[in-house]
Amino acid sequence: MVRIERDPLGEHAVPADAYYGIQTQRAVENFPISGLRAPDELVTATILVKKAAAAANEAAGHLPHDIGKAIVDAADEILAGRLRDQFVVDVYQAGAGTSHNMNANEVLANRAAEMLGAPRGGYEKVHPNDHVNMSQSTNDVFPTSTRLALLLDHGPLVESARALQAALEQKSREFASVLKVGRTHLQDAVPMTLGEVFGGYAACIERGADDVDTASQQLLELNLGATAVGTGLNAGSDYAEAAVNNLRSYTTLPVRRAKNLFRVTQSMGD
Repeated sequence: MVRIERDPLGEHAVPADAYYGIQTQRAVENFPISGLRAPDELVTATILVKKAAAAANEAAGHLPHDIGKAIVDAADEILAGRLRDQFVVDVYQAGAGTSHNMNANEVLANRAAEMLGAPRGGYEKVHPNDHVNMSQSTNDVFPTSTRLALLLDHGPLVESARALQAALEQKSREFASVLKVGRTHLQDAVPMTLGEVFGGYAACIERGADDVDTASQQLLELNLGATAVGTGLNAGSDYAEAAVNNLRSYTTLPVRRAKNLFRVTQSMGD
C-alpha cells in the first residue's frame, strides 16, 4: 500500500505506513550507496536539535502552541526509542546532510500531525519545512547535530579508554621483572622488561583519552541559529539563544552559541 505525496518536482509514491515523506523517499532512491543508515547517536542529536528549535519557536511566538507541543511530544517519542526505523536515508548522501535533515523533519511532521488528528502525508496541519524546520537550515542543523552526537558519545569512549589504560598499567606492574629483548628495524636490539612494553601501551592510551577529552571542549560551540550561511537570516536572536539554552537543558552539556557563526558553519575543523 502506498500514498501519493507531492513536492515541487511532482508526485511520488511513499509507503502508506511510513512516517517519512516524499523528500526522504526520493533520497532513498537517489542515494542507494552503502546500505548504512545514520548512526543512532546522530539521530538522537538531530531530534534533540529539532525539539530545542520547536520549543524556542513556540516560546518566541513564531509557532502556534498546539503545533509546537506536538512536535516536542513527537521528538520525545523518538528520543524514547520509537520510530527509529523511519530514519532510512543512506549515511552517504549529497547536500551536506539535507536528506538527513528532511528525514527528521518529515517523521516529526507526520507524527505531530497524527497526534493532532491529521493524516500522514498531507502536511496541512504540520509541515516539515514551515513548522518543523522553522528558523533552521541544514547548514546549522547538521553541524550542530554532528557536534552534539560526538559530545554525547565521547564520555563512554573516554571511560572505556581509561579502563583499558588501567588494565595495561596492571599488566605493566605484573610483568615488571620479566625480561625480554627489545627490537628495532626487525632485529633484536637491547634488553627491556615486558612491564615496560605494557607501560608504553598504557601511556599511549592515556594520551589518546586526554586528547579526546581536550578536543571535546572545542565542540561545545554551536552554530544553531546561523541558518544557511552564518548570517542568521530568518532566525531571530530570541529564537537562537533560546534554542541553544534548550539544548543545554536537555543534555546538561555546557554548549554555547559560537562567537563566530560563519566559522562554525563552514568548518568542522574542531
